[in-house]
Amino acid sequence: MTEASERSPGTAAAERTIGKIDRIEERTVRIPFISPFSTSTATWAVKQALLLRIEGDGFTGWGECVADPDPFYAPETTTSASHIIRQFLLPLLESELTIAELLVRFERVRGNRMAKATVENALLDLVARREGIPLHELLGFRRKPIPSGISIGIHDSADSLLEAVGEAVRAGYHRVKLKIRRGCDIERVAAVRARFPRVALMVDANGDYSLDDAVHLARLDALGLTMIEQPLSDTDIRNHSTLQQMIETPVCLDESIHSLEDARTAIALNACKVLNVKQGRVGGLIEAMRIAGCAAHHGIPVWSGGMDETGIGRAMNIHLQTMSAFTLPGDTSETRRYFERDIVTPPVVLGEGGFIAIPEGAGTGVEIDLEALEEFTLRSEWIR
Repeated sequence: MTEASERSPGTAAAERTIGKIDRIEERTVRIPFISPFSTSTATWAVKQALLLRIEGDGFTGWGECVADPDPFYAPETTTSASHIIRQFLLPLLESELTIAELLVRFERVRGNRMAKATVENALLDLVARREGIPLHELLGFRRKPIPSGISIGIHDSADSLLEAVGEAVRAGYHRVKLKIRRGCDIERVAAVRARFPRVALMVDANGDYSLDDAVHLARLDALGLTMIEQPLSDTDIRNHSTLQQMIETPVCLDESIHSLEDARTAIALNACKVLNVKQGRVGGLIEAMRIAGCAAHHGIPVWSGGMDETGIGRAMNIHLQTMSAFTLPGDTSETRRYFERDIVTPPVVLGEGGFIAIPEGAGTGVEIDLEALEEFTLRSEWIR
């Protein structure tokens, strides 16, 4: 399998015909986290996820919506995404369309990229399973080991944070990300750097700062970080450009990037030196590949962000990272970091050298644990 399709990212998959659709199910699951996860915006003790199951010709594809039940991280929620999927996206679905043609139809619906990604992911998984090929092959890329990265939430104390980082380093993660917020940043990060001087370390502010904090954030320059992710508001690409001129630490944009157009704007304004591409937030795998291809063309390193997905969304992200534009370790960590029991098998584990193997088999390669699925289901309904 060649990677010629990287010249036009997404073409290989987008040209596939959707094919026969027999049934569609929407399901909401609620899985407890092993421990609460805190960012500058909120704390979550459970993962509540909206899932979409699409069946056709005896095959099943699954998509996971990355929206939360609340609007604290993003405007979309599981409830709003469900409404958009049912009332506006699925009515556009026809079996003779190609994926590309369907995505053009989706453009009639403004925004709601998490909802769109849910449908697109499920269809791509279905098409790949129907063709009997791995998802990464459908996307046009070769199998390869995936570097691992871990995102560590805000802790109550420096000691507990240091313990968490120590566990990650011993496990062999290639990169450690620390969540920060005002009042819980420089000293904590400095303590981690002092204890672990050689670890690839970055921080993520989730937009908690303003340009007035530039002098304060410049104190991070002495700590040798690989990047600071989304320090300012997600609507403020211009001030990220100004901030990048005021600090040495590379700025990475995440929430500011909703589309290829956003990425082009940020690159043109020199608003970042790194991009985090979350396929479930930007509209799906195909749009994510277009963004990553644009960034790579301009020499901007890219990595794949995670949103504490179940094994369905996590597998999507793993396959996406076979694209050569993804050169940095992403938010891809072991399942046991989040859930005692997931809804898919096999779980994500770190292999030799801290790398993650792509699941074997057609589509995403993961299979639904039906017993776990039923245990964690809040509601389910066949909607077509």
